[in-house]
Amino acid sequence: MRYTVRHITRFTYETPITESVVEARMQPRSDGFQRCVHFALTTMPQSRVMTYPDHDGNAVHHFDIPARHSRLVVTAEAMVDAAERDPVPESMGPGAWDAIDALAASGEWFEHLAPSAFARSTGALDAFAQELELDRAEDPLRLLRRLMQEMHARLEYRPKSTRVDSPIDEALTARCGVCQDFSHIFIALARRLGIPSRYVSGYLFPRTESESRTAAHATHAWAECYLPGLGWCGFDPTNNEDASVGHIRVAVGRDYSDVPPTRGVYKGLTAVKTELAVAVRVASVKPPVSGDVLPFTPWMSRDAGAPLPDADADRQQQQQQ
Repeated sequence: MRYTVRHITRFTYETPITESVVEARMQPRSDGFQRCVHFALTTMPQSRVMTYPDHDGNAVHHFDIPARHSRLVVTAEAMVDAAERDPVPESMGPGAWDAIDALAASGEWFEHLAPSAFARSTGALDAFAQELELDRAEDPLRLLRRLMQEMHARLEYRPKSTRVDSPIDEALTARCGVCQDFSHIFIALARRLGIPSRYVSGYLFPRTESESRTAAHATHAWAECYLPGLGWCGFDPTNNEDASVGHIRVAVGRDYSDVPPTRGVYKGLTAVKTELAVAVRVASVKPPVSGDVLPFTPWMSRDAGAPLPDADADRQQQQQQ
């Protein structure tokens, strides 16, 4: 399956600022069953966009706008080829927990087992784990799928119910949150069981609107767990499904703090962000018959001249993944 993605982020400021330095993680990954065949990132005001890979293999684009400006628009356009993934079995079989413990003993998976900024044990998380009766009596794969099902049933998906910096206790207490919260809770509980886990940011192309809780014009997030013999397996607790061909992976990290779509600093005496609007479009397209591949564009310096959508449905907060 081939997908096109257009992701527009607009920042406006109460008063003009004198400089912006920004980095973005918006380029889909090329690994496993997915390949990014074209990517371009443009800015308005225009800038020269540079790129480098971080330690997790995520493409990081960065730019500096040293001129005075009161608005910044970042437009990312991608084309991605995604293949059907190998089916994940129902269970791992005897000795699975011993194999998982061997991963921890090796020390290689420390950062995916240790607490991180948004995926850590709390009193509310411990209480939720007891409520779900999570223990190692079950096969690891069956346990992870049951955790996904229980979270989907017990927690409501509610856009804008939390902030980008909300701890998991807020979602657990209110019993509602967004994809970011679902993923952090799932990761924290999986790590609590000794299973290496990480956060995935990206996009979701649902087969039909009724098959996805996720907002139609927003980014998405889910979790991956490393299982011996299977590698990284994706779990989407927001939608109660294994990650599939429609889950377009952009970046991976310990949690959201490692992979925000945009992050940066600005210079100005009263530079206060009064508006942050994000619009995302994901569509499927037919692959080219001739097998040609669009050129990869690591940076561009033209204006992002396309008009922004004005519909209220397109105005999504960046954290509402």
